Amino acid sequence: MKLLVIGSAPAVWGLSLAGISGQIVTSLEELDAALDSAFQDPDTGIVLVTSDAVDLARERLNDLMARSELPLIVEIPGPGGPSPDRQSINEMLRQTIGVRP
Repeated sequence: MKLLVIGSAPAVWGLSLAGISGQIVTSLEELDAALDSAFQDPDTGIVLVTSDAVDLARERLNDLMARSELPLIVEIPGPGGPSPDRQSINEMLRQTIGVRP
């Protein structure tokens, strides 16, 4: 299964250094196209979406994060870093799987 990142240029470029492919998005139309493409690829297992991209379509992404089994959609911090009003990754994992990392 492939890992894919969708979002800001620094995140996509940075993760590409680790061999993770991605799509830079700056508009709702680009985000919708990137998500549609990810869901059409049966090899995509996890899609990382930066918080700035999630903000373009918060309702759709929240729905996908809650309902999608494959690919799994995970919000990661954008270029500004983690938002103080968002859960930490550890808290999200604990809440999702019920185990403390």
